[in-house]
Amino acid sequence: MGTNNNHLQPPQHQYKQPGERSKMSPLPITEDSGYRPSGKLENKVAIVTGGDSGIGRAVSILFAKEGADVVIVYLDEHKDAEETGELVKKTGRRCLLLAGDIGDSAFCRTVVEKTVESFETVDILINNSGEQHAYQSVADVGEEQLKKTFATNIFSMFYLIQAALPHLKGGGTIINTSSVTAYQGHPTLIPYSCTKGAVTTLTRSLAISLAEDKIRVNGVAPGPVWTPLIPASFDEEKVSRFGENTLMSRPGEPVEIASCYLFLASSDSSYMTGQMLHPNGGRIING
Repeated sequence: MGTNNNHLQPPQHQYKQPGERSKMSPLPITEDSGYRPSGKLENKVAIVTGGDSGIGRAVSILFAKEGADVVIVYLDEHKDAEETGELVKKTGRRCLLLAGDIGDSAFCRTVVEKTVESFETVDILINNSGEQHAYQSVADVGEEQLKKTFATNIFSMFYLIQAALPHLKGGGTIINTSSVTAYQGHPTLIPYSCTKGAVTTLTRSLAISLAEDKIRVNGVAPGPVWTPLIPASFDEEKVSRFGENTLMSRPGEPVEIASCYLFLASSDSSYMTGQMLHPNGGRIING
């Protein structure tokens, strides 16, 4: 996964968030071509926000291989979404693509409404979309961008959970994407880290709230992972060294993270709720 110029990945930068997979070098690995499915999600319906690329793409493909129909929610990266949708359909499962801003509560309601119209139910909700912006000082954080980051990263989860809740039957699962930054902090990603801390607390609190309804709520807190969000967030030099400070001396690939979501979505984790998994390359944390 390294390169010949002593970089973990070549220097690169994208000027628009959340970034596009097709412009990355190397392309993130989002599928294990030798994977042997076992029907863990047979006939389930899953909504995956940020499902067009990165971790969301890997999750969408893996869920489809395990028997789920998938609703891919994304902002405006149509090429990435269409490509992912085709890979889902190649497994024999159905796929619905929905483009829009999940920071908008009306759009989140539409996502659930169209999912139910197409597939009759919702079994799994994956709250995975996110944005991050680097600042040298907290004094540089603008009010509008602060609000936008919270709207995308945490308010959207409330909107989607509220809309999906009437359709999640006993046995339904909600999985939220947090981050290692929620536990370690980050000097230049303060707003992002704050939202991910809120995601962790939401996951724990919601698990308690929904336990009697037999709806399990868990989360995944990845460390450095090679996704389009990275070149869209950092300058070329930082991108070229992204992930070097893990025990494995590299960033993770989305395919290496997706199995955490499958475990939490399936009956394999039937005795787990309110928990957070930590695929982070060996960063030892408490929580």
